[in-house]
Amino acid sequence: MKKLSLISLGILASLHVANAQTISSKKWADLFSYNNVTAMKEDNGKIVAAAENGIFYYTISSGEITKLSKANGLHEVKISAFDYNPQNKIALIGYQNGSLDVVKPDGVTYVVDIPIATGYNGSKKINHISITGDLAVISAGYGVSIFDLKKKEFKDSAFFLSGGVYEASNEATIFGNKVYSVTNTGLKSHEMNTIFPVFSTWTTEMAGSFKHIDSEGVLSFSSATTGYLYNSGASVPLSQTFSNVHDIVVNSNNIIVTDVNRVYTFNTNGNFNNTVSFGEECNTAITVGSSVYGGTVLSGIKNESSNSFKPDGPYFNYAYKLSLYGDNQILVSTGGREGRFNTAINNPKNPGFYYFNGMEWIYPSYFVGNTTGFNVLDVVSDPANPDDFFFTNYVTTAERGVYKMKYNASNKDFTFVKNYNFGTNALARRAVGLAFDDVNNLFVTIAFSGDGTDIGQYTAIGAYDRATDNFLIKNTTTFGAAQKPLFYEGLLWVPLPRANAFLAYDAKKTINMSDDTAYILNQSNGFATNSGGNISVALDKSGDAWIGGDMGLRVLQNAVSEIKTPESAKVEPIIIEQNGLGEELFRDSQILQIEVDGGDHKWVSVDGGGVYYLSADGQQTVKHFTKENSPLPTNSVTDIKVDKKTGKVYFATYDGIVTYQGDVADVGSGFGNVLVYPNPVVYSNFKGKVTIKGLAEVTNIRIVDAAGNVVHAAVARGGYYEWDLNNQRGTRVASGVYFVLMTNEDGSDKATAKIAVVN
Repeated sequence: MKKLSLISLGILASLHVANAQTISSKKWADLFSYNNVTAMKEDNGKIVAAAENGIFYYTISSGEITKLSKANGLHEVKISAFDYNPQNKIALIGYQNGSLDVVKPDGVTYVVDIPIATGYNGSKKINHISITGDLAVISAGYGVSIFDLKKKEFKDSAFFLSGGVYEASNEATIFGNKVYSVTNTGLKSHEMNTIFPVFSTWTTEMAGSFKHIDSEGVLSFSSATTGYLYNSGASVPLSQTFSNVHDIVVNSNNIIVTDVNRVYTFNTNGNFNNTVSFGEECNTAITVGSSVYGGTVLSGIKNESSNSFKPDGPYFNYAYKLSLYGDNQILVSTGGREGRFNTAINNPKNPGFYYFNGMEWIYPSYFVGNTTGFNVLDVVSDPANPDDFFFTNYVTTAERGVYKMKYNASNKDFTFVKNYNFGTNALARRAVGLAFDDVNNLFVTIAFSGDGTDIGQYTAIGAYDRATDNFLIKNTTTFGAAQKPLFYEGLLWVPLPRANAFLAYDAKKTINMSDDTAYILNQSNGFATNSGGNISVALDKSGDAWIGGDMGLRVLQNAVSEIKTPESAKVEPIIIEQNGLGEELFRDSQILQIEVDGGDHKWVSVDGGGVYYLSADGQQTVKHFTKENSPLPTNSVTDIKVDKKTGKVYFATYDGIVTYQGDVADVGSGFGNVLVYPNPVVYSNFKGKVTIKGLAEVTNIRIVDAAGNVVHAAVARGGYYEWDLNNQRGTRVASGVYFVLMTNEDGSDKATAKIAVVN
């Protein structure tokens, strides 16, 4: 188990790790969606709600909303079960991978050792949690387990094994001294005694297929269409019939049945009280006083006036590519890719794209209920006409191509303008990625274009002709697919995911494609012989192209000039020293994305390996973030973007977006706002390195004591420096005040700072 300690009141607070590796810190934040509310509990005028990737508090009287996620305390994403006890203020969160978080006022404990029966190979997903006092009954694919909330450990488990087959507990509750579980074959019960684990001793109270159950004073359960009140061995149907029951909640006054689009309330005798519609599908509902609140699929918590309450965030959690632009604006595409190929992934929710306008998240109503299949791989805003948005739809149906949308700031919504379809063959001319050049010409990369027809095997480039409101297309001579292009120094840089090659395209800053030139690198230029294609590219401050493939990383130095002579250009791996031997950096790894920050450091996403933060030359790993040691939702990060003004780093994944406040903003030849932290450095509270940021691109540093003696000297590159508080002999400095004296490379700019050290 790992223990986290809260440092402010309540269960929603900033956290730090005690005796364990840090998962979250104040540097991290989430951009998760909190629309899909799956469970709720009321606590003295507050509603505690669980969404897909976090929980949140909504205070009814004030409207205040606070949230808790993997970015500030939890250990996982993909919440599958939740319950909360208002009496002891303990919440228990279950995840799809079978782990648990115990959330108490004094901390969060991570539990990974759920009981699994020998020979059980089914899902570890936590199906349901029900807390009664200090005990919780947990339903899973193998049956049920009793969890002691005080001791934070499992007690007895009952494995529902009959005839060699495990039966899942869909939901369960503790009622009196018995556990009642609903399964696909009946309502089953057993006293919590010594023979509780023996499944053959369980009683089937009622045969049938049942999905939901809850209790508080009375016990109620349901099939898909009928609710029941259980009383002394008898199950009496509720007076209403339902189309598809999503949840049953019992409190001291009511039985609340959530049925797709309507919520029904009954008194504890089973008599019908009322029905409420929230205008959309609901997962669950509760009553607070005489009011009903619905936990919706798409709008968070709703009251009876259909007002919505939730933390702001994207419509869904799916994210693929990001664009940062303007005044803190963000565009998120949600398409899917399989392996290194842009193979359309069928997403039944048709998420489209999300837009953050600098103040709030906007979701185009165009996508809501639209039956068109969308696999949006990229979306951009037109710098020349900022209210015009273009996105690519990479599908093998007639709806593929580039779409144009118009944003209306007054109603915060988008309207469809046009679909630019590049041909009649559904398998060809698939639009992939978009980029503007430095004179605002729009280009699109196109997979599988033909020579003279729309059927073919070539990568093509499309240019948007504003005059005719159409796209001009030119085929290249290289095979197949393409990734999103990057515009740099007059060229479009295009990774080719299905060919062991790379493309740079010179459009001459015009849409006239007759004089364009395509430069192509292939295996003979140094790409790995076992590579099947390239996926990502970034250009650094030295003008080197960092190219990520499915089998490693290559660097093309002096890229603009070298790529124009492809017959002699060479891409090289980064060689690092491992145990005295040279080793190729990221050999045989699939590099999903590369991003360069303001200090020329490299952020590299490795499929299944998390994100590496490298020195400018790639020789040193400064940080390595994974889902195990950070709030990253997954170890496959599909995109990385750095806000050069602030140093904030955005990570996109199919399970949501998180941000990390980096130490490096845009770095120039002079000093910015120099900041030292933590300061003072109290050893009992902090044992890491002191960070100095806001430095020049190259900074000469001398650290002196109060007497003027130099205790440490260094040259910092990339806009920040970390001091380990050791002197030049390698031992920790004494308590005192130390002065940091800094000059830039040519001595034209200076800066100073103080560091207080308390050992």
